Amino acid sequence: MTRRLRTHVGVTAVVLCVAASALPAQFGERDRPPVTEATGNMPYDGRFVFVRLRFNSGFGNGFGGGFGRRGREAPWAHDYPTADVHMMKILNELTLLRPRVDGSNVLSLEDPELCNYPIAYMSEPGFWTMDDNEAKGFRNYLLKGGFVIFDDFRGYGHWDNLEQQMRRVLPEGRFIQIDATHPIFHSFFEIDTLDLLTSYGGETPTYFGMFEGNDPKKRLIAIANYNNDLGEYWEFSDTGRDPVDLSNEAYKFGVNYFIYGLTH
Repeated sequence: MTRRLRTHVGVTAVVLCVAASALPAQFGERDRPPVTEATGNMPYDGRFVFVRLRFNSGFGNGFGGGFGRRGREAPWAHDYPTADVHMMKILNELTLLRPRVDGSNVLSLEDPELCNYPIAYMSEPGFWTMDDNEAKGFRNYLLKGGFVIFDDFRGYGHWDNLEQQMRRVLPEGRFIQIDATHPIFHSFFEIDTLDLLTSYGGETPTYFGMFEGNDPKKRLIAIANYNNDLGEYWEFSDTGRDPVDLSNEAYKFGVNYFIYGLTH
């Protein structure tokens, strides 16, 4: 996995704008058409690509389970593919990384192709289930240098499920709460407070990491945005639904996560 990356330096504040689409200014989350199939996977060609993890859940395998705020979406597909594309456009604008900006790749946990990509994103891990082959494949990915972002989940039940699944992947691993002093929050932008984004009715977001050897001084291999939903901010940043300041903050978190994952 390639870990070298040069970035523009000296950026302390910026309006992170995604070019507006033809959507109406007050386009709501329930107005987005439901995603009924995963499309757009491209063969590996050396470019950085947003990789979204596909998993089975109690609502059926893949699409068509009848679950989701827009109907017929599997939990892992929330905010797909718009959030993925918007996040890569921001990376393309702010860094010398030249990611794919016309789509994202959706991969299962046991897919050997996953090891071509250093960073993976999982939405709604509260509904995540897997078989033994997927657990083994994901373990190999993380131990070989992969980094995973868990996003869009809340409540004790969802947290318990994430911990349970990760115990199958890394039985020795433990989540440790991290604060704004951790290097991931300073890998590109300086993020000094973690309580600005409240995705779920004012619930305060909390951030947890899993480290190599459970040692916070070693490489962070997973970050969990508990009680937060960065993907939602990314998806709707071109609609006027959320204040610009909040969308900007969500992008800052995303940029830092990806820069950290590429350089550690």
